[in-house]
Amino acid sequence: MSRLLLSLAVLAATTVPSWAETVHVAVAANFTAVAEELSARFEAETGHDVELSFGATGQLYTQITQAAPFGVFLAADTARPQKAIDEGFGVEGSFFVYAEGRLVLYGPGRDMSDGEAALKADFNKIAIADPGAAPYGKAAVETLTALGLYETLQPKIVQGENISQTLQFVETGNAELGFVAASQVLGKPDQWLVPAEMHTPIAQGAVLLKSEAENPAALAFIAYLRSDAAVAVIEAAGYSVP
Repeated sequence: MSRLLLSLAVLAATTVPSWAETVHVAVAANFTAVAEELSARFEAETGHDVELSFGATGQLYTQITQAAPFGVFLAADTARPQKAIDEGFGVEGSFFVYAEGRLVLYGPGRDMSDGEAALKADFNKIAIADPGAAPYGKAAVETLTALGLYETLQPKIVQGENISQTLQFVETGNAELGFVAASQVLGKPDQWLVPAEMHTPIAQGAVLLKSEAENPAALAFIAYLRSDAAVAVIEAAGYSVP
């Protein structure tokens, strides 16, 4: 983040506003629960309001290019926030990685001690997020490819529009297995943590968008995401913070 922008963000985050502003935040679906908790804490601390919109990273970026009223973009990758800057939608120098996600194979009621064995067992459907729009879906395809199972299992794949819908497929029984974000099933049994070397790292980038570049609430929210308090919430939810 540029020195000037960082100074403005810190000022916005530490100054109690004389009136409340609203920041509109586009959030990758995998980060839903964490974003809701962070927003509640941010609102209580600063007096500003937060409006969250959730979806697949690719879908959210398309909305940004079509003038959707977002001030902050929390993606599930780093490519699209950087693309937002390159294409004139994001503020130069505002990009940073706010979290790194982990992929798990989730199979309620099944033996998930060995993920590869679970993928070779008998089942009808496996859910993944749309790999063209959701980085977790892309990581799922890379994992299946690394295991040499993608072509074999391709007929059994059902795709969710985003990682939230993917989890719904598994929880409603429309798929017996699903590749989801570790943060979505934190503390639940019957999951296999995919070795990090099997897929591209899921680094999640944030960027301030030009539509709210002078909004005190947007500047304060960006700064808050980098605070010790926010980092503690993010890490407790199953992410790492670089």
